[in-house]
Amino acid sequence: MKQIIGAVSVIFIVVGLITILFTLNSVRQEEERLQNDIQYRSYLLSNSLKESVEPNFISKSDAYLQSVVERFVDQQRIAGLAVVDNTGAITAVSSSLPKELPDVQMIATENMDADLADGKFTNFADKKMYVYASPLHDQNKSVVGALIVVQNAGYIDNRLLEIWKNNFLRLSVQSLLVSFVVLLILRWIIYIPIRKLVEAMQLTRKGANNKSSYRAFDNPIFGPLLQEVSNMQLNLIEARVAASEEARLRLQKLDSPWTAERLKAFVRDILKKREIFIVSNREPYIHTKNGGNKITYHFPASGMVTALEPIMQATGGMWIAHGSGNADKLVVDHEDKIAAPPDEPRYTLKRVWLTKEEEEGYYLGFSNEGLWPLCHIAHTRPVFREEDWHMYQKVNEKFAKSVLKEIKNKKDPIILIQDFHFALLPKLIKAKRPDATIGIFWHIPWPNPESFSVCPWRKELIEGMLGADIIGFHTQLHCNNFITTVGRELEAQIDLEQFAVIKNHHFSYVKPFPISIAFTKTDIPEKNVKAEVENSTRLLEKLNIKSKYIGVGIDRLDYTKGILERLKGIEIFLTKHPSYIEEFSFIQLSAPSRSSIKEYQEFDERVEKEVDRINNLFKKNGWKPIIFLKEHHNHEYINSLYRSAHFCLVSSLHDGMNLVAKEFIAARDDEQGVLILSQFAGASRELHDALIINPYNGEDTAKAIEEALLMKPEEQKRRMHRMREIIKNYNVYRWSAELLRAIIDLG
Repeated sequence: MKQIIGAVSVIFIVVGLITILFTLNSVRQEEERLQNDIQYRSYLLSNSLKESVEPNFISKSDAYLQSVVERFVDQQRIAGLAVVDNTGAITAVSSSLPKELPDVQMIATENMDADLADGKFTNFADKKMYVYASPLHDQNKSVVGALIVVQNAGYIDNRLLEIWKNNFLRLSVQSLLVSFVVLLILRWIIYIPIRKLVEAMQLTRKGANNKSSYRAFDNPIFGPLLQEVSNMQLNLIEARVAASEEARLRLQKLDSPWTAERLKAFVRDILKKREIFIVSNREPYIHTKNGGNKITYHFPASGMVTALEPIMQATGGMWIAHGSGNADKLVVDHEDKIAAPPDEPRYTLKRVWLTKEEEEGYYLGFSNEGLWPLCHIAHTRPVFREEDWHMYQKVNEKFAKSVLKEIKNKKDPIILIQDFHFALLPKLIKAKRPDATIGIFWHIPWPNPESFSVCPWRKELIEGMLGADIIGFHTQLHCNNFITTVGRELEAQIDLEQFAVIKNHHFSYVKPFPISIAFTKTDIPEKNVKAEVENSTRLLEKLNIKSKYIGVGIDRLDYTKGILERLKGIEIFLTKHPSYIEEFSFIQLSAPSRSSIKEYQEFDERVEKEVDRINNLFKKNGWKPIIFLKEHHNHEYINSLYRSAHFCLVSSLHDGMNLVAKEFIAARDDEQGVLILSQFAGASRELHDALIINPYNGEDTAKAIEEALLMKPEEQKRRMHRMREIIKNYNVYRWSAELLRAIIDLG
């Protein structure tokens, strides 16, 4: 509709400009005509009177002259007459005119000097006047005076103003009529058919298979085009049905690529009518109010959300999460729900609201100051406070109530609980709904039993997790650590053959599910490759990077990511290989994270100081080795960074999986570039063709950087191809399928 209003506005402006141009021309012509008319009438009157005025002026008959000028007082448009001598002194003047006429006398003097009968427009007595002065001569043809005719000229301006008013009135009527007609034409012939086409295409994209909704469009202009698009939609529906059928036939073939379509078919095949509920702290879409009343949304920088969102789009169901955006409450319904994704709804997002005290205690306190450093063993002391533990319990109970409310009338629901924020949730739900099948996926590492024993409430956390039927980790090592921890902390039976914990006759199976990304593409058109190269080039130019070699690091600003250790490795590399000075740049993109926590604030300061120190150590001719970008960026920007780099450096000190490593590989359609990967990231268990490093060893990191920059293109291609095949074959769709299959098999 905005486009139609814009088109009508343009038409209105064009019509208005045309009208103004024509009016200007009309006014100019009318003004010229009226001026000629008043000049001609003044000329005729002056000539008709000169025969009687001239002899009486010469004979000094002032009384007669006064009687003549008095006859023309306020007659029609004549304001009056006057007679002056050759010095400009007034001899006779109409009573309707002032006794002193400086402007009139000056005009008369100029005409007498030139011996020329002419007129001029002037103003006196707040009125516009036309003054015509005709010289008077004696018998010797010498100028002895002048006869002056003064006419009211205000009617000329009134006439011109009337023309402007009439034309603008005509403009308004014409513009309204034209705009109304154009509006009808655009709406009925263009807007409505295109809107129907868009709605039909949206239905197609959402998977609607009702062919009757795609009828031929009866439109005199776009009919053939819309009909062809309609035919294309029908073909797309048929192709989708065929793909769905093919996916159904491939359900048991785990060696074939997993796609969103295949996952949908898989879910339909195994879930029947059972519904899926995902529970997480982080929501997939955050609504914010940025000035005025405009509400926008963004996708958060979260590996967990990145991995789970494609699953919900493929399976539907409900996602229950903490509503953290300042406009989240403004867009939900009375049940605190909203369709997601906002532009193309496929599932329901339900938001749970937390108070400031709850968020500080449960999230910032117990989860991020306690469990996060405890599980990552990153040499940051975990902090456990009893008040934080109480808030953690309270929020877990709040989420349990929300889940139980949603599954109240659902038969055999499936609940997938995400991460360390909800260790107590499985037990709370299972106690009320033993028929529910519950899985909890722990997205971060599980430490060894000695490290976990630091937690004062370790038994309560483990018992809460054991309420789940499936407990998932990224790697087998984390599964082993969990089983060993349970054996040391609780009285429970452990079945190593099935890798399960049996407590109170309930089985909790512990399994590894290495999470991945939604990577399915294999080839892209040549023109898209060219466009991506151009985007990467523009990005480097914008960052003022002219170096021959580029390295990138993409992380949250978190002490577990090994950013300081990474910087140390770069310093050692440049010290050992000074030939790369001015030839090498490293781009570190770090999104701010948990900035209200003291440890993160201090870490932020340390990173910035280290970047400045290294840059000051090596800077030369305006070049510096490290470009530090502390900001959030979208996926397109990050992908451009990936494609511009010779290597990506992932130096996590401890990581569950690290999806950055997999995102870098997925972005390299050219099968170039080198991945340098920490041995402490879960991804290193799969991506053996990466250069594996110990991030604590700066010499090891420096050596890997040198090897990456010297690696031949053929070797890069060989390694990258194998890693891309791994991610393509084990993507997030297969991850979710295996997790769901493990859960369904329990029922």
